[in-house]
Amino acid sequence: MSAKTPDPRDNLLLRALPDDVWARWQPQLQSAEMPLGQVLYEAGGTMTHVYFPTTSIVSLLYMMENGSSAEIAVVGNEGIVGISLFMGGESTSSRAVVQSAGMGFRLRAKAMKDEFDVNGPVLHLLLRYTQALLTQMAQTAVCNRHHTLDQQLCRWLLLSLDRLRTSELHMTQELIANMLGVRREGVTECALKLQADGLIHYVRGHITVLDRAALERRTCECYRVVKREYDRLLPPIEAS
Repeated sequence: MSAKTPDPRDNLLLRALPDDVWARWQPQLQSAEMPLGQVLYEAGGTMTHVYFPTTSIVSLLYMMENGSSAEIAVVGNEGIVGISLFMGGESTSSRAVVQSAGMGFRLRAKAMKDEFDVNGPVLHLLLRYTQALLTQMAQTAVCNRHHTLDQQLCRWLLLSLDRLRTSELHMTQELIANMLGVRREGVTECALKLQADGLIHYVRGHITVLDRAALERRTCECYRVVKREYDRLLPPIEAS
């Protein structure tokens, strides 16, 4: 059986475009494989494209001078990577790295900026998305300061699941630790507890969520705050 042809409208923002904008963008969208660990942008680098993930997840990371990092947001099939480009800047202070391999589409910077400058429905859609993303960033900072690692891990798993339309994630504990900015041993301990309680199954970098409802009960309010804001500001992803 052949693999499914990548569909740009598996991305919520592309699916929500008005017909006239979609007609202009469709020929310009380039399919992009997004392997695990690929760096889409480096902090301070010039942006040439924006990215629309479909079956991949991208982490936005803040990098410290000593090389350590912490995740400030995740972007998947609900959004776009590269908001700095249409918000008035040509670069960003964060690094964008693929945390879950898959596919996406990219669009040249000029096409995005030209459409944004028209001051039409695309501008309003992207501004609503940006507001939701900023809420995620702010809530991540609060969560990392005030909540336990167990709650942070549950929040992170749920946000990732929301952006993949699946109950399975492919990522190592070391990668999760780097994203959360904590020691790997702490993530290992929390993951083992979640597995012992029947919430997840973890083996060799493969995480399967067995009881999502229990995971939602176990996390802090930060996940619900972020999800509520995305649901309020953006059109829902319809079942395929």
